[in-house]
Amino acid sequence: MPLVASAVAAVAGLLLAATPAPPQVVLTLQDPTLVESSGLAVSAVHHGVLWTHNDGGSVAQVLAVDRSGSTVATVTLAGVDPYDPEALAPGTDDRGRAALYLGDIGDNLRERPDVSVFRFREPTRLADVTVPARWYRFTYPDGPHDAEALLVDADGRIMVATKEFAGAALYRAPRRLVTEDQGTNVLTRLADVPALVTDGAYLPDGRFVLRTYTSVYLYDRPGHVVARASLPPQPQGESVAADGDRLLVGSEGVRSTVLAVPVPGPSPAASSAVPSPTVSPTPSTAAPEASSDGTSAVTWVLGALGVVVLTGVVVAVARRRQATGSIR
Repeated sequence: MPLVASAVAAVAGLLLAATPAPPQVVLTLQDPTLVESSGLAVSAVHHGVLWTHNDGGSVAQVLAVDRSGSTVATVTLAGVDPYDPEALAPGTDDRGRAALYLGDIGDNLRERPDVSVFRFREPTRLADVTVPARWYRFTYPDGPHDAEALLVDADGRIMVATKEFAGAALYRAPRRLVTEDQGTNVLTRLADVPALVTDGAYLPDGRFVLRTYTSVYLYDRPGHVVARASLPPQPQGESVAADGDRLLVGSEGVRSTVLAVPVPGPSPAASSAVPSPTVSPTPSTAAPEASSDGTSAVTWVLGALGVVVLTGVVVAVARRRQATGSIR
């Protein structure tokens, strides 16, 4: 049956194209206190070291983990009693030195009048230490939101993606920030994001990713998804960090693993042909727009094509059986 065979082959090809590459286990967290690893950042100072932290707690602490998954340093932020730390992002301080940003942005009950981000210099020596932190307060223009994704671009500009079933959005901080003792910074809403975003990260080329429990979305600018991919199953997928040309994804849970997965979609060279954020793409050159849940139109096209092919298979088989009187 050439028609049926070719149709089945076509569907199989689509399914193979959509299957993600097997993940690589980078490390397994060994520290028994790391039961809710929520944020993840690649060290800019120490080769082979990742920074992470627990969700919640009464002390703001960030832990350095080596390639074996062992905790090799604990950094405590002086004088900080956090509400709900949920995110960690790499960046720089005012002098261009490597820094880390801890996002105390969780708000499950949506009742916080403001949220906080703490910036501190990344230690040059791996040891247990207490350090000062620069404290910034933020408010949303449309009321409180729960959030777990904090991103910091190469210029130190902060973005926060909220975690909601409906109405989730990406917000950007002012270019010039005031510290906690000077006042509060008002975030600006930029664009919709998928439901239940749990983390995000900037790539070296200026693009950024947002992850949910099950998927990762690649953006070339706010509101414009250029690719999407499924993530490998995890107990409770929470974190994502950029590590060169790959992504590292982590999970909550005792002895959870950090996995390496490819960046979805086009390479940086290919993405450079995408119109700049200040230019509206024409219909003939625009990348597929995302649906309301952030899914790329390409995904829907492939799905629809698969349905059409499968329908053709069913019709062909039915006609063949009807011609031989085999349908009962």
